[in-house]
Formats: sequence, structure tokens, C-alpha cells
Amino acid sequence: MFDKDFLWGSASAAYQVEGAHLTDGKSPSVWDEFVKIPGKTFNGTTGKVAVDHYHRYKEDVALMAEMGLKAYRFSIAWSRILPEGRSQVNQAGIEFYSNLIDELIAHEIEPIITIYHWDLPQALQDEYKGWESRRIIEDFVSYARILFQNFGDRVKYWVTLNEQNIFINFGYNLAMHPPGIKDPQRMYQANHIANLANASVISLFHEMVPDGKIGPSFAYSPAYALDCNPQNVLTTDFMEDLNSHFWLDVYLWGRYPRSVITYLKDKKHISINILENDLAILKAGQPDFLGINYYQSNTFAFNPIDGVGQLAMNTSGKKSKQKESGEPGLYKRVQNPYLETTNWDWEIDPTGLRIALNRLTSRYDIPILITENGLGEYDQLTKDGQIHDDYRINYLETHIQAIEQAIADGSQVFGYCTWSFTDLLSWLNGYQKRYGLVYVDRQEAEQSGTLQRIKKDSYYWYKYFIQKQKNLG
Repeated sequence: MFDKDFLWGSASAAYQVEGAHLTDGKSPSVWDEFVKIPGKTFNGTTGKVAVDHYHRYKEDVALMAEMGLKAYRFSIAWSRILPEGRSQVNQAGIEFYSNLIDELIAHEIEPIITIYHWDLPQALQDEYKGWESRRIIEDFVSYARILFQNFGDRVKYWVTLNEQNIFINFGYNLAMHPPGIKDPQRMYQANHIANLANASVISLFHEMVPDGKIGPSFAYSPAYALDCNPQNVLTTDFMEDLNSHFWLDVYLWGRYPRSVITYLKDKKHISINILENDLAILKAGQPDFLGINYYQSNTFAFNPIDGVGQLAMNTSGKKSKQKESGEPGLYKRVQNPYLETTNWDWEIDPTGLRIALNRLTSRYDIPILITENGLGEYDQLTKDGQIHDDYRINYLETHIQAIEQAIADGSQVFGYCTWSFTDLLSWLNGYQKRYGLVYVDRQEAEQSGTLQRIKKDSYYWYKYFIQKQKNLG
């Protein structure tokens, strides 16, 4: 059973909802520039307007309040606060987020701020290659200090970096996100710098907002072995280290897993430049909770030396396009025969969330906030203006049941944020891949639409569910 103070929430990210990309002093982010490259996003979609939350935040918060939402997680656009990435503060940016926070609080909705959700100021990328330079640590800390000074009196829950494992891997290894690089050595070094920035901001937060809680948000997909073949089990254990513990051990213990460091050095000839005081900084920046973004599990098998190579993820929205993918001589990711998939070939696995929470609790024993969980699918507007998304309701309901079971198992979960509140711009998939509880009339064709908000069936379901939990409490 859920605690009476459990945070039933929803979430978004600045670039995906705000729009107003150069309004009121905001400067371009790396995503504003990256989407200009042909073929990087579905039908060339951009976040120039997104779903215009910047101008419609009061309307959106009113919909949250009507639903009975208890928490709203949103990110702050770094370049809206500091157009050059440092120094001169843009007061209009401060005012926008301050007004949003006040609006949420006035409707008894707990604001949860994500400090960084992938939209690095382009100025810092141009000046010193962003996350590849240790200079970003000081700039990120200075940016966070401004946020704590202006919002720390009203906001008690903070997320440092959203899905570091995703923006680093996709940006520096797969070239699917900014800055569009394929270089594992640069990726692992940039990741170490991001770890230092994360820990440094957490340490600062504990000084400035002693009554608040802070932690990173991690995209966690528990690893399953395809079967009990010992070779597949051995491969899967290593993949859990490589894909998850490599980040989580640093967040919680301040050190990297020995297995991954050995693999990088001996097999990939990659070394991470760890300076004398780095590990002390990592150990000092201990989070108060762990944010978890959960969408699916991963199933692995051993991949022979003449096996499959790395393939791009399915961004087409056409089912069964994703093929086996991996690293010859090490692993391949395979389809789980027991699970259904979405049209983007993401496996639907609510039990995997229970497994994830239990594994994290067993290894780290830390409070957990589900910072994202949701279903991206095609939603059809009926002639009478309704959206019947029973598939989303079933997805959310079964995942919430898995959380309740994990709590009964011993996990400390104190909140749950659906992804997302309104429909939004899916980074690589445009507006066709919809996640929201609220439909937004926004289309790929010339990025058109009225931007009208329409409640989906899932909106009403979540409203009823939250009220039911309140009554039970």
C-alpha cells in the first residue's frame, strides 16, 4: 500500500515542451543547433515551438490541478537562465520559472526541478566542447548555485542530471544526440567529467538547501539472460555492470566497477583520466535519493566473434524493425520471447520494474523516485474529439502495481511521475510518438496544429486513481 504522502506526479523537459526557443533573452542550446542537421529528427521536427508550454503554463498547471496531481517534475533550460552559459543572468528566465513554481504551489502541486535535461547552452559547446572539458564543472556548479539561490526556498526536490547514461552514450558514442560524435574514448572521458559535475552540485546543494533532497535520474533497464546457458548468464552479468553499475556505483559509492575498468583498458584500450582528488569529489557528492526512469528491460545473449554488430534503434514507429544488435565477441541484445512490444519495439515489462526496484534496493538501499515511466504510442483523435488510450491506462496501471509489489518487498519508493503530462516533442521521433495524459494538437506536417489541449481517457483514469489513493490514505 502506498504512503499517504506518496508523490503522484507527472513530468516533462524544457526543450520538449516550452518552445519560445529564442524568446525573452534565451540563447540556442545544442539541441536547437543539432536538429538543423538533415535526417537527425523525424521529418526535421524542432523544439522552436514544441507545445508552447512557455506561453501556456497556467493552462497546463490548471489541468494538473484539476487532475489532482501532487507533483510535477520539469527541467530548467540552462540557456534561458544563462544565455552564455555563465556570468550574466537572464532575469526573464528566472521570472518564468519562478512564476511556474508559484503557480504549482498555489495549486498544491510539489515542484520537482531537473537542473539538466540535455539542453546544454550552445555557447559552451562552441567555447570548450561542453562535457569534454573540465571547465564545465565550474560552470555547472555556478548555474546550479543560481537556481538554488532563487528557487531553493520553495523547491525541496531536485534532480541533477537526467539520464547521464543516455545523453553521454547517444552524444559521444552513437552520434544520435548532440554533439553527434562516435568516439568511445571521448565518451568515457566526458562521462567522468559529468560525474564530477553531478557530485559537485550535490555537495553544493547540501550546503545551500539543507532541508531539501537531491539525486540524479538514471535510465535503468534491468538485464535478463536469454536462458540459463552459463555463457549467456556471464554475458548478462557483465552487461549489468557495463550498462548500469558503471554509473550507479559512482553515484552511490564514488567508484567505478573494476570489471568495466578492466574491460575498457584491456579490450577497448580506453583509459579514463582520473585525477588525484576526483574520487574524493565523487564520494563526497552522495545523493539523498535515486531517480529512476523505467521503460523496458533488456535481454542479452553471448555474441560470437562473427556475430551481429551495433545497429541503430528503431525510430520509425514501424513494429518489428529492431533487429538483434551488439558487440561481436561480447554480447547481443535479443528479443524477449515472453514480452509484447510497442510500435517502436520497446518491450512492455511491468514485472521488470519490480525487478529493477528490488535489485536497486538490494545493492544500494536508497530511497527511489520514479522520475519517468510511460508509453509512447500513436494516439487517434476521434471525430467527437476524444482519445481512447486504453493501452496507456493498462501500461500505467500494471507498472504502478509492480511498484506497490516492490514496496511490499522492501523498496523505499516515495513518488511516481508519468512520462509525460502533455504530449510533447519526442527527441528523435517528432510529435507522432505521444506519451501524454493530455493530447496536444501538434502535427509533423509543417509542424502545424492549434496546440489545443484535450484530456485523454488516461487523464481521467489517473485523476480517479489519485483520488482513490487519497481516500485510502
